[in-house]
Amino acid sequence: MNTLAAVARGSRPADLVIRGARVANVFTLEYEEADVAVCGDRIAGVGRGYEGHRVLDAAGAVLVPGLIDGHVHIESSLMAPAAFADAVVVHGTTTVMADPHEIANALGLPGVRYMYLASRGLAVDVFLGAPSCVPASRLETPRDELDMMAVREMLREGWCTHLGELMNYPALIEGDPDVWGRVAAAGDVVLTGHAPGVSGKDLNAYLTSGVSSDHECVDLDEAREKLRRGMWVMMREGASFPNLRTLLPLVKENPFLAARCMVVTDDATARYIRDTGHMDAKLRIMIEEGVDPLVALRLTTLSPADYFHLWDRGAIAPGRRADLVLVDDLASFNVKHVWKDGRAVVQDGVAVKGAQARSIPLPHAVQTMPLTEEQLRVPAGGETMNVIEMQPGEIITGSRRMPPLVSEGNAVPDPSRDLAKIVVLERHHGTGRFAVGFVTGFGMQRGAIASSVAHDAHNFVTVGMDDRSIATALKCLCETGGGLVLAEGGSVRGSLPLPIGGLMTHLDAESVARALEDLERGAEQLGVQLPHPFMALSFLCLSVVPNLRITDQGYVDIMRGGVQPLFPEGGRAPQQGDATAVPNSIS
Repeated sequence: MNTLAAVARGSRPADLVIRGARVANVFTLEYEEADVAVCGDRIAGVGRGYEGHRVLDAAGAVLVPGLIDGHVHIESSLMAPAAFADAVVVHGTTTVMADPHEIANALGLPGVRYMYLASRGLAVDVFLGAPSCVPASRLETPRDELDMMAVREMLREGWCTHLGELMNYPALIEGDPDVWGRVAAAGDVVLTGHAPGVSGKDLNAYLTSGVSSDHECVDLDEAREKLRRGMWVMMREGASFPNLRTLLPLVKENPFLAARCMVVTDDATARYIRDTGHMDAKLRIMIEEGVDPLVALRLTTLSPADYFHLWDRGAIAPGRRADLVLVDDLASFNVKHVWKDGRAVVQDGVAVKGAQARSIPLPHAVQTMPLTEEQLRVPAGGETMNVIEMQPGEIITGSRRMPPLVSEGNAVPDPSRDLAKIVVLERHHGTGRFAVGFVTGFGMQRGAIASSVAHDAHNFVTVGMDDRSIATALKCLCETGGGLVLAEGGSVRGSLPLPIGGLMTHLDAESVARALEDLERGAEQLGVQLPHPFMALSFLCLSVVPNLRITDQGYVDIMRGGVQPLFPEGGRAPQQGDATAVPNSIS
């Protein structure tokens, strides 16, 4: 007789019986007083009277399915997959749907293969989405372009299970054959989306592709329209873009919509995970905001499982994987024990030693020559200039016209107006191409911060208040091949090297969190007022999000058709590829 069925019938003892817990049922949104019998990696039965080789008395505790993050970029944690898994499993997460388009931009197909191999055998299941937009748009310069044949290969090789977020929504809406070819190459897998602010007929056009979800909604009207058109809404709560509270009225007013919504992370650093939590933190927010606790639980378990057709998890039921979490209660979500595939991976709140990081060869990063202070100068070219305006807590940026502060004929930063210089240096092909612009919103008073994490192409980016600090920060990135840097004048005040594609380190979660904490504290001393300044900086290069951004090709605005000038009253827009022949890419 089938062993699982025999245990389910009670004719054979289970490997493990969790006895007396209040079982959270995400199908019927109720608690059951029941025992749960585990056989191997599966749940055999839920009910009374089961016996087992091991029995855990869980009276008074709540047993829930392992939490699922429906959209996350592991690279944004700055940790390799093994350290990331160790960091989130103690918060009750047992499955993540990860989009590796960050490392795909930095290292091409070998980067995706690395993420697949490095994610095997961990305490958390990692399902990868085949990057669908590398580059995110023609306004960015990645290591390699991943076309429709690359998408087909990633899925055929088994590295990926679904299509990663389709970011180049303008090209898709306009019928670009290259983008549509990538959709076609994905076949019948789940197609995930990225469509900030897309509505009306454009949304209709976007949805004809078969893309069925979006994590970019920032207000209720946008989310409701997308739900009405058949999309699944991923309510995002990450380190820099906390949209969950804004969108929660959807499920508070109509709990039925929990069947078409889920809660996701998108981007979170090691420090954020350590200090705030992972999916457990989102559960606590929802319950604090008045969402029924079992509805909140469904949004982080069964709903993402249903969306991604993961019929073997997301609920406590016979035949499903024994991904289980024992907590004191849903409101506090204090994790006591976690089982992954029936194996204890967290005991008494402490992670059982996880898998060791595997040695997987990766291509070397292209060495880029640093820039000189003279190259960074920006001759004043008009009475006003376009300035990137950061929006606190939002991925969308604004665009302002501000008169430049001029010194010796050059436009320079102005701390009195919170006006900093921003520079992007191409690092993948050794072209030396770079762009210079200005940004407001950091609050910086002196020095510079820099990063090789710069969505999505991940070239070098730095923001600072003087050219010497900026040049020092960029030189450090060029010498190390990538990382996070804090500089003042000619001195590097702190750094976190990221040897894995300039995106991740092999350090453990606590070491990464401490290093980032030190860097963020140093940024505060420079006057920076943002809670996660390096992550905020990284998104200023993402060309497929409105409005004004900056890449190695110059100022770009996807809503206005592409490259934009720094000085609107007649200053020329940069010509692609000519940046090595002029003082800067925006003149």
